[in-house]
Amino acid sequence: MSEKIVYTTAAVNTGARAGESHSPDRSYEVNIDVPKEMGGKGEGTNPEQLFAMGYSACYHAALDHYKKEENIDNASQVTLTVHLHKDPSDGGFKLSVEIEVGIKDMPEEKVQKLAEKAHTYCPYSKATMGNIEVDVKAVPFVEGK
Repeated sequence: MSEKIVYTTAAVNTGARAGESHSPDRSYEVNIDVPKEMGGKGEGTNPEQLFAMGYSACYHAALDHYKKEENIDNASQVTLTVHLHKDPSDGGFKLSVEIEVGIKDMPEEKVQKLAEKAHTYCPYSKATMGNIEVDVKAVPFVEGK
C-alpha cells in the first residue's frame, strides 16, 4: 500500500470467544464471552459488540465531517446494529449491519443524504463495502437516546 500510514494499533486475544482481549500496552482490556443467545454465559462483551462500537464511532466522525462542511451544528446520533447470520455457503457465520442516523430538527430526507455521504467517507464503511450488507437509513432524532 502506497498511502501514508497515519495511525497503527493492535489487539491481542487469548481464549477466542471465551477469553480476553487487550491492547498491547494494556490501556484497554475486556473480557470476551459467547452471548447467551449463542449458548454462552454472556458474561463479557463479544466481537460483534466491539465491532458495532468501533464502527458507530468511526461512522459518526464521518457524519460530523459532513455536518461541519455544511455548517450544521445540530445534535446527532448513530445507532449501528450488527447482525450475525448463519452462512449456508460454508456452515459458518457472516455479518450484516444497519446504520440508523438521526439529526435533531432536520428533515429525514436531508439526514438521509448526509448519512449516505458519511457512508462513502467512513473507513469502516469503505472496508465493508461489497463485503457485507449494510443498510443506512435516516430515523427521527430521539432526545437522550
